[in-house]
Amino acid sequence: MLHFPPSRYQSADPETAGTPNDDPYRWLEAVDGAESLAWVEDQNRRTLARFADAEFAVLETGLREILDADDRIPFVVKRGEHYYNFWQDAEHPRGLWRRTTWDSYRQARPEWEVLIDVDALNAAEEENWVWHGASCLEPKHPGEPWERALISLSRGGADADVTREFDLIGKRWIGTDDENGFERPEAKGGMSWIDRDTVFVYTDFGGADSGSENDSLTSSGYPRRVKRWRRGEPLREAETVFEAGTRELMAVAFRDHTRGFQRDFIHHALAFYEQRLIELLPDGQAFPIEVPLSAQAVVHRDWLLVHLRDDWTLGENEAAVAYPSGALLAIDYPAFKRGERNFTTLFTPDAHRSLEGFEWTRHYLVLDILEDVKHRLQVLTPGQGDDWSPQPIPGLPDAGEIGVAAVDDEESDELFVITTDYLTPTTLSRMDLAQRDPASSDERLETIKRAPSFFDTDGMQVTQRFATSLDGTSIPYFLVLPAGAGDPTNGNDRPAAPLPTLLYGYGGFEISLTPHYIAGAGRSWLSRGGAYVVANIRGGGEYGPRWHRAALKGERHKAFEDFAAVAEDMVATGVTTPDKLGIQGGSNGGLLVGNMITRYPDHFAAAVCEVPLLDMQRYHLLLAGASWMAEYGDPDSADWDDFLQDYSPYHNLREGVGYPAVLFTTSTRDDRVHPGHARKMMAKMAAMDAGDVYYYENTEGGHGGAADNAQRAKLSALAWRFLWNELSGAE
Repeated sequence: MLHFPPSRYQSADPETAGTPNDDPYRWLEAVDGAESLAWVEDQNRRTLARFADAEFAVLETGLREILDADDRIPFVVKRGEHYYNFWQDAEHPRGLWRRTTWDSYRQARPEWEVLIDVDALNAAEEENWVWHGASCLEPKHPGEPWERALISLSRGGADADVTREFDLIGKRWIGTDDENGFERPEAKGGMSWIDRDTVFVYTDFGGADSGSENDSLTSSGYPRRVKRWRRGEPLREAETVFEAGTRELMAVAFRDHTRGFQRDFIHHALAFYEQRLIELLPDGQAFPIEVPLSAQAVVHRDWLLVHLRDDWTLGENEAAVAYPSGALLAIDYPAFKRGERNFTTLFTPDAHRSLEGFEWTRHYLVLDILEDVKHRLQVLTPGQGDDWSPQPIPGLPDAGEIGVAAVDDEESDELFVITTDYLTPTTLSRMDLAQRDPASSDERLETIKRAPSFFDTDGMQVTQRFATSLDGTSIPYFLVLPAGAGDPTNGNDRPAAPLPTLLYGYGGFEISLTPHYIAGAGRSWLSRGGAYVVANIRGGGEYGPRWHRAALKGERHKAFEDFAAVAEDMVATGVTTPDKLGIQGGSNGGLLVGNMITRYPDHFAAAVCEVPLLDMQRYHLLLAGASWMAEYGDPDSADWDDFLQDYSPYHNLREGVGYPAVLFTTSTRDDRVHPGHARKMMAKMAAMDAGDVYYYENTEGGHGGAADNAQRAKLSALAWRFLWNELSGAE
């Protein structure tokens, strides 16, 4: 649980929790301990003394120019007649929440109405708030103004935050003392609107439940109890509508405000890959949507969609119907509630195609399909039986990132379409599915905004390649070559001489890495002659649930073997050499990097390991770690001896090994992945005299590592400066 004070980020007592205290660096788990922070300060000073030179300053300045550029695309969401945006730049480092009209937004320089200035709020309250988002209350009737919002703010960027009520018309905070405004104290959790005077709240209730022990959080530190809270009512008297188990993951609640289909739901996460969607019926009863716990269930108007993670068989014997993992199913929701189970299959995966996501408009469903890590969009029209008439959307780029978002799924069939790739700045377009002509390649795609270019791409090239992993699996990866690197005598995508190369990966939690504009890498790395590579290794979602499942728990080693195979392929094809190859990854990608350091130290010369998991014996005892046991395994079970200890980098460091140079970065305010992971790994490697090892810990930023553009630029510049120093052959 979270307790305030002494520290809102403190983990379990490092001297008593978990395994026997035979770890000489356990004291570094005390997040705000005086000794720990003194150690951090010393490490930061040493690292900056080594790398914060004139070259670093040039990199930092260039990155700040990118992050603070005033001609970036201000992405918006539509709420009523207004389009809302959150914006950070040099003048407003913590940001502005603002809005404009559509006519204004279409202009090169929209006129913005500022609602909340976070920097001014910090000055007034002597705080260090970081924006965590806004949830606006939809009015009862079309055309009525949007009046209220719930605003989430975090101290320093941590996951724990507060929620406050804001008046969108008066542009002011609704106080608790004289106006009975809703306000949630700091904790992991949140609030969501039911109506103007009622919210769902799920949080650390602490002493709010008078006379009871504070058991409102799960063992993972997330809310387990949901209350229905009415305006003016003491929080302790709010009605509890749902409780998850203490060993489960979390419970949250929300109202679907779609007019004519208003419904309340509980999202009950039993574990990371087990969840239930439960409708709270008007008569007070609960209706659990009985589909596999591993599946994602979504209700929209009259339809229930089910995205399967595992195979599912309905019925028995000759009447049995089998649906494969990765399929998307649909059924009339009222019929489902009556007991019918005649699902329509909307998408079936194959060896090359998986469903990345889907988006509803007023009358259509858009599927985002990955085909060998390339986006393909399909438009479906809900109909009777199996006929949803899928149609492709032609005229979009063949490769790169393509994202879609409904402009207003209540009122229209318009979509925002976002396109980009590694060398192409982002374009924001708009299209109306109701006006498209399926027989024409002209989809009425209207360009609204184009992002600026931040580096010269002339002569650069992007190719997709495939490496062969240890077990024979084909692993896709993208290679971006700098200008002048191609050699026409060997195919033009193979350089004439080995290049300094950065290999990036993640490989976990079914997250796909698809191409996007790499402004920072382009200016700081490609423009200097380095190559950039992204590996689509198992554990990710590039080929759906099967790709993720292939590297779960005891199969985790396959993700590391895939990453090594990509590195070996680049060496074999002449792109780089081990002494010119660096790797980078954060969070779960930090675990990947840690394992590459300990398993394949001769494959690389440098590694950037960001906000990482590294001590896999204690990860489940630190902050949110217990929530990831479905991904990694349970260290308190046979999993530790069977496989976890084999991929715990902290426990696999060995004396006398020639490790690559390493830069560890993390954040003191990361209350998701404990900074103790990076701290202890650094301390152990330094004590072993394991080569050139450096450490930098930002005091803010949460799991993202940085709270504003200045901090982001500094961390990125530090990484690029370190990598170029280690891989280019020049100081």
